[in-house]
Amino acid sequence: MTAPHTAPEPEDVRFADGAELKEALREVDYIADDEFAVVVHLATALERPLLLEGPAGVGKTELAKSLAEASGRTLVRLQCYEGLDDNRALYEWDYAKQLLHVQMLRDRIGEKLAAYDDIADASKFLAAQDFGLYSEHFLSVRPLLEAILSPEPVVLLVDEVDRTEESMEALLLEVLAEGQITIPEVGTFTARSAPWVILTSNDTRELSPALKRRCLHYHLGYPTPQRERDIVTARAPEVEDAVAADVVDLARTLRELPLRKSPSIAEVIDAARAAVVLKSTGVAVSAQIAVRDILLTALLKYTSDVELARTRLSGEQPLPPDDEGTTPAGPAERVTVASRPANTTTAVFRGRGGRDRGGVGAGRQGRR
Repeated sequence: MTAPHTAPEPEDVRFADGAELKEALREVDYIADDEFAVVVHLATALERPLLLEGPAGVGKTELAKSLAEASGRTLVRLQCYEGLDDNRALYEWDYAKQLLHVQMLRDRIGEKLAAYDDIADASKFLAAQDFGLYSEHFLSVRPLLEAILSPEPVVLLVDEVDRTEESMEALLLEVLAEGQITIPEVGTFTARSAPWVILTSNDTRELSPALKRRCLHYHLGYPTPQRERDIVTARAPEVEDAVAADVVDLARTLRELPLRKSPSIAEVIDAARAAVVLKSTGVAVSAQIAVRDILLTALLKYTSDVELARTRLSGEQPLPPDDEGTTPAGPAERVTVASRPANTTTAVFRGRGGRDRGGVGAGRQGRR
């Protein structure tokens, strides 16, 4: 008799050390430095959550995507936002399916209850029955529970956790510390395979000590010029080294200015691709100020930043202080939704222990 065919268990890829992980990430076009690769390796080897903090656009989210691709794991992503609750992060009950189940049982329940003349006895009978309404079959899983229930190894990305309220952080603690989720009606679900957990934060507010205590922590800043050139040419092979160098130098100059939003690595890649298109039309990127100004449209996202950059790059001096010792303000920028804080909790925490470190990162590098 032939034995039934069983599908092979999915391979749980492990990396021997930081160097092997760094090379695996490079093969999927993620350029990490030695120190960062060692930290990521430690997080995977110890199966500890890794909290990445730093300015937007330096490669925090991209790390989780690349790590999943390099290891062959499925990526499960929880995108955080203000107002996120457990129904969107953990689970919720499929009430429609439960109702259909009750309707199918209705006739059978009626037959059983016909044997009771007393309402109290009938009620006691119903209370003693388990109709299976609160079981895993009727759960609508959300990202956190999906990562716990997955029989295959996954990379769980909790993206922009600083956009949520502290109450949401409390829901994460059980997942981060014990690798489990407790559902009151059912019980505790323990991870069927240990997920690699990556949390990202853009530093719009201070995260709770309880959450940080359960994670390895790393501050990811902007890459060095050489690494950023490598990132650009890896993601955009059509960009020549000289063009990549010019665009990277321009981006680094902009990051030294007091901008509302410094150019991210993804925006540098877009600008480099734009430079290639411009060059193909016969326009030299480094020779014409007009072309440089055009590239600012890919690198900068606010009118005030563009105006400031054009003034500084053209060599013009800022306006002198007035009689009261303050610098005259330029034209008032029109208030739009984009000009408001992305998270209203930012305003709450500002001045109460919160941080606003959206400028140039001073430390280790990655990319988006």
